[in-house]
Amino acid sequence: MKEESLRSPDVSVVVIVYNDEARLPTAVRSVLEQTLRGVEVVIVDDHSTDGSYDVARRLAAAWPDRVRAHRLDENSGGCGAPRNRGIAEARGTYVLFLDSDDVLQRDACRNMLEAAETTGADLVSGLCVRVHVDSRNGKEVKWYPWLYTRTRTLDSISELPDLLVFDTLSTNKCYRRQFLVEQELRFPVGIHYEDLLFSAQAYVAARRITLVPNRVYDWNVSDRATEKSISNRRAEIANFRHRMEIHRRVDRLLADNGLLDLKFHKDVKFLKHDLVLHLRDLPFRDAGYREEFAATARAYLESIDRAAYDEVDPIHAVCALLLERSDWDNLLPAVDTLTNRDKISAPLVERDGRVYWCAEHLDDDFARHVLDVTELGHHTKPVERMFLRNVLTGYAERPGTVRLAGRITNPLGVVPPGARLTGELEFGARRKGVRFQTFRFPVTALRHEGDAIAWEASPDLSHGLRPLGVVDAVWDVRLHLGVDGVRTTTRLTACEPGLVAGRFPVRPRLTRLVADRIAPEVSSRGHLAFRIVTRERVETLVASGVRGTPGRLAKSGYRGAKRLRGRLTSGDSKIRLYHEVFSRLPVKRRLVVFESHLGRQYSDSPKAIYEEMRRQGLDFEAVWSYAGSPEGFPDDAVLVRRWSLPYLRALARAAFWIDNQSYPLKLTKRRGTTYLQTWHGSALKRMGFDEPEWKLRPRPAQAEQQRVLDRFDRFLIRSEHDVRTLARAFRLKEKTLLRVGYPRNDALVRARREELRAGGPRRRGPLARELGIPDDRAVLLYAPTFRHQGGRQRRFELPFDVERFADVFGDRYVLLVRSHYLNHVVLPPSVRGRVLDVSAHHDVTPLLELADGLITDYSSVMFDYALLGRPMFFFAYDYEEYVHEGRGTYFDLLERAPGPVVRTERELHTALESLDEQSVKYAEARDGFVAEFGEYDTGGAARAVVDQFFSEWRRA
Repeated sequence: MKEESLRSPDVSVVVIVYNDEARLPTAVRSVLEQTLRGVEVVIVDDHSTDGSYDVARRLAAAWPDRVRAHRLDENSGGCGAPRNRGIAEARGTYVLFLDSDDVLQRDACRNMLEAAETTGADLVSGLCVRVHVDSRNGKEVKWYPWLYTRTRTLDSISELPDLLVFDTLSTNKCYRRQFLVEQELRFPVGIHYEDLLFSAQAYVAARRITLVPNRVYDWNVSDRATEKSISNRRAEIANFRHRMEIHRRVDRLLADNGLLDLKFHKDVKFLKHDLVLHLRDLPFRDAGYREEFAATARAYLESIDRAAYDEVDPIHAVCALLLERSDWDNLLPAVDTLTNRDKISAPLVERDGRVYWCAEHLDDDFARHVLDVTELGHHTKPVERMFLRNVLTGYAERPGTVRLAGRITNPLGVVPPGARLTGELEFGARRKGVRFQTFRFPVTALRHEGDAIAWEASPDLSHGLRPLGVVDAVWDVRLHLGVDGVRTTTRLTACEPGLVAGRFPVRPRLTRLVADRIAPEVSSRGHLAFRIVTRERVETLVASGVRGTPGRLAKSGYRGAKRLRGRLTSGDSKIRLYHEVFSRLPVKRRLVVFESHLGRQYSDSPKAIYEEMRRQGLDFEAVWSYAGSPEGFPDDAVLVRRWSLPYLRALARAAFWIDNQSYPLKLTKRRGTTYLQTWHGSALKRMGFDEPEWKLRPRPAQAEQQRVLDRFDRFLIRSEHDVRTLARAFRLKEKTLLRVGYPRNDALVRARREELRAGGPRRRGPLARELGIPDDRAVLLYAPTFRHQGGRQRRFELPFDVERFADVFGDRYVLLVRSHYLNHVVLPPSVRGRVLDVSAHHDVTPLLELADGLITDYSSVMFDYALLGRPMFFFAYDYEEYVHEGRGTYFDLLERAPGPVVRTERELHTALESLDEQSVKYAEARDGFVAEFGEYDTGGAARAVVDQFFSEWRRA
């Protein structure tokens, strides 16, 4: 590394400043205190009107060998000109840029210089962190951290398109000065968003780019600043025009360099980020702004690759399309959903079995494609699970009251015309800590109006709303709509500028000396709220008190209480409570805790054992755990939410644990508790310590996993295959194994026996009637295994065209689709009545019993269904990937499957042509499959378990 030199420092840091005399010294100090000493500071003042240049000159006088100060002859109005001057004045081998309100991390220059010198990079980029300086808890947000997880060097920006697309900052980067000179790289002047173009030019021109995982730049964000930064002045239409012009210049740059693939990635990011920033503000803008905005956007949207629309969320694509068409009636509701992602803002329309955002533009193929929102599954939701748009259409103040009117979206007529409607307005304090009471007022009118529900109300806020005052300053409004006894909750959207205004009296409980007026306001999400207007003198006193000693003590006490509550309800605290408190209580001799699939279902072998215990009339106390909703769980048991304190207390005191997967891993089973592990299926894919991932874990992690498995006192076995696979993979002792079969399969064995005994057509039972299955249709069940797809929502995308399936087989079969309990599926309306989603049914066993044939892939449901002796079809469309790229299997399904294994949709259709033919063809294979994988499933597993462990609990 070079010796420190006045004429040739290692790094020049260009610090630009405009009217920021207070923060400039801190920025400069962060450079002077770098651990790399060969660093100079080049301050460029953009002709400030305050004392910034004087401060710069004093810093230069104090550090004559390391700081130089320059001033532009006139203000440039942006960052480009002062940075360009800084490049011209820099003497270092490398150049960095720093804004006067930000700081460099102490090792930033050293880390970036070492990376540049080691790799020969023209450009080195490090992690930037947005520091919210106004936040109480020092909030920090890393800037696209996935780009900076490790050190890596790129020979071309094409190797990492996300870098150009997402990290458009110029300030978290170190540039070789000779590279800037040779490539004539300068910031554009007279236009905002100059970073986007400069960074793109640098990325494209660089012969080598190195990324380092080090934090190098702190971007200080002041949320309460009186003067917004340039990027936050979105109310100015010129701001948007500048952004569009910069995007056009970047696009030309990419096209000129043959980087069309990068252009596509950039188009995707524009639709899902850049455009969204401005779209969210449209409801607050007047008609003139909207029209000019649309005209500016339309010209650019026409250049977007149409394929990019398929790479973004549906609502992003819908908004872009409607903006391009200037369809404000449909766009503004779409923006409401963009801002409030769970809200259903449009009435929706069904055409040819598909659901569309609106009825307009459907004659255009591309628009029809974009507006198709079937996959969002809105058509499958009942009204109580919908968050509906509720537009405020009227607001008028009267003495003591305010008259409100609105329209609630009624998507696809989910609220039928004859429904019994009730309504109630609810006012609640926004701050949770002071939400001691809510105030409710009746909705006086509710009626159907086309595709919406119109309502009116006149709440008497002067007498009916009694806030405390000061501490509960903001009150949100909700409307609860009752539809035939079920309730959905809406927020009041105020999307017409200037609709709500004024103020009227209220009576705070503390004192009216503090405040006696309340005024409407619109939240950042577009919802109506009311704010208590404090008297001007009181505001000064309150602010003084908050900043003074009383305020500090009050805030300190509140934060302390909040931290204490957080600690008491944290996972670690609950675990300590379980071990140190609940586990010291005596075990209750007849208490049994049941759980199925981590509390998600009332199903499987735990259900079968529970119902057998009830059938035998045993004297015991039953507790069932649930995750989510308790709906569908038994009424004659105590229900506890998984991970709640009652749940932990029950587990600590239980005589028996019965589940099919695992109780929380960190809970130690007490000596007096017996753990019956029923498990949830025989294994095709490798499990436990047979998995490559488990074998690679360090010894302490393996030992911890073994401790969890050693909690099992009994492990149910349905065949010797389970002994060779599951028992070995979990390293279970022989004495743990209970060879009785699966209690869940008793019903299937009995159904098979009854079918053979009857000899004729079997009776389907009430489930077929409940599902509306016609008598002349056979039933197929599609039950695939878990898939790691669908993002956070884990939506399972069917691997075949379900509409084509319904068209081909709808007159012969009804297809039941049962997704894995960790996935979910959405079916289009076009298949209604022919394909049914039965994933919400807790227990798969009745569905297996109903089905005339099973379609699966690698799910363990194959071992259960085989007991019925009916046709089975294996749709292994991703067999090589699943077997060879996954964790492997215990046997080759292609050789052992008791039914046809197909790879394509066409092969599946061919195999399904005749159930009778497949039934006869694979009868011998099915018998052999059952003999090998279900030898202990003889129909009496539940009774065997109850007789062995609970017979003494029979009532006298």
